[in-house]
Amino acid sequence: MSTLPLLLDVVGRYAEAHADKAGLAQTAIPGLSMVRATAPSGLVHAISQPLVCLLLQGGKQVTMGTQAFAFSAGDSLLIAADVPTVNQITRASLAQPYLSLVLELDLAVIAELVLQMKDGPAADVAAVRVGATEAEVADAALRLMQLLDRPAALPVLQAQLVREMHYWLLAGRLGAAIRRLGWPDGHAQRVARAVSVLRRDFAQPLPVERLAGVAGMSPSSFHQHFRSVTSLSPLQFQKQLRLIEARRLMLSEGLSASSAAFTVGYESVPQFTREYGRMFGLPPVRETGATRSRAAATA
Repeated sequence: MSTLPLLLDVVGRYAEAHADKAGLAQTAIPGLSMVRATAPSGLVHAISQPLVCLLLQGGKQVTMGTQAFAFSAGDSLLIAADVPTVNQITRASLAQPYLSLVLELDLAVIAELVLQMKDGPAADVAAVRVGATEAEVADAALRLMQLLDRPAALPVLQAQLVREMHYWLLAGRLGAAIRRLGWPDGHAQRVARAVSVLRRDFAQPLPVERLAGVAGMSPSSFHQHFRSVTSLSPLQFQKQLRLIEARRLMLSEGLSASSAAFTVGYESVPQFTREYGRMFGLPPVRETGATRSRAAATA
């Protein structure tokens, strides 16, 4: 008997009880969360950390560059690198909400498992992949969810269940893409060290020489491998982080366009306005105005 219907029921009840206004339900297990939506969404720009998303109900489309991936109930989406994506929930309703379970991949756990499984380094594979959720992955996810109802057992058992879920992901059809993340001192791991600095200090000037030093590469080699892993140059990656955060500051915290621009590290508001419009389709003032008008209309 398939585990997915039971997993859908458990995730649905937890998400309905704990989701915030944006539909995100965090859990006591680091890196494990759920998404619930009762209507299709607009386009959401993000640079996600490596993760796997088990879609349990509804439908979603994820675009990376010129590639579009549509997935639905019973599918898993793997994002195996820090890549820019545009996401849209395409199927959701009050009667049948969109529901997904998301696990951020732990690179340290992957590295340990890769060594124990004695698999060789993976060839370059696509950073975004979709495939049917395998029974072993769904079973591990269900036991992880059921652990949330046993708070006394959480500190004792959560690490081994998270590790088991990583193992089944590595052993399954998405494993080759995940394995690249854990290969000791491989290009993906080196680039990941630089990405963590970019995520932390994106509002600061970050010369490529500093990032290359963090990755242990020459600037030219770093630039090449960074683009290979993330699909962007380091400067483009930093720019997208700045714009995504500026958009959040304006829409969620009510900052003006100029305040948001300076907060995320821009020195020129006109430049910020041009780059914002190029990425999101509307200049910041027009987009925030339209968003507030829609919110007022539905209030």
